[in-house]
Amino acid sequence: MRINRIDTIAVVIDVQQRLYPYIHDNHKLTDKLVRLVKGLRVLGIEIIVTEQYSKGLGNTIPEVQEALGEYNHLEKTSYSCCGLNDFNTILKNSGKNNVIIAGIESHVCVLQTVTDLCAKGYLPFVIEDCVSSRNPNDKKIAIERMRKEGAIISTYESILFELMDISGTDEFKAISKIVK
Repeated sequence: MRINRIDTIAVVIDVQQRLYPYIHDNHKLTDKLVRLVKGLRVLGIEIIVTEQYSKGLGNTIPEVQEALGEYNHLEKTSYSCCGLNDFNTILKNSGKNNVIIAGIESHVCVLQTVTDLCAKGYLPFVIEDCVSSRNPNDKKIAIERMRKEGAIISTYESILFELMDISGTDEFKAISKIVK
């Protein structure tokens, strides 16, 4: 099963300022998230951004905000993005079946979103190097479970090139600069 951009939307889940310093390898995660977001923007993929109780956990980290450009976030208190009516409406109205997933924490909000998306008939593509948790073992177990639930596990570079499909274009040049 190959992903294609015509049938794809992306979600950046709860990459927020007050929790982020405690996330394992957060500097590496920041780098990969920014590259993923920039690449998705080059490819014209719509990106939904969620924030879990931003009053307490703060807003999306500045580096990701900058990569996103102008955006609006969806405020949530449910762990799963699918617990938010606005999220479900955006997904349904998009007509997309493939959902690229990035964010934190792998074993809570990301996992619950992925399992709910699978149950609703969507195909989540979890970007392994763009998700994390405070504890690396929690991430490892969550990735295993998401795979068993039916999610496709990939990396940011792999997914960008798969979405692009061909080389020699302006998009190829832009994506090549992002991944180097």
